[in-house]
Amino acid sequence: MVREMMAKGNFAMVVLTTPDLETVFARLVEAGVPVIQEPTDQPYGLRDCAVRDPAGNVVRINQSH
Repeated sequence: MVREMMAKGNFAMVVLTTPDLETVFARLVEAGVPVIQEPTDQPYGLRDCAVRDPAGNVVRINQSH
């Protein structure tokens, strides 16, 4: 069911984590992935960014510590 929702762009959001947000973000931009939010320090303590996958789902990527 999740796979079908993601394929249709109906999945609310996917959250991933990486130890190197800047490198991952740069690679996504190079690949032409649509950016929603560039890497940002959030007031609640996370550094993250957001992009859209090919189906239109939001993918947030957090920097792990």
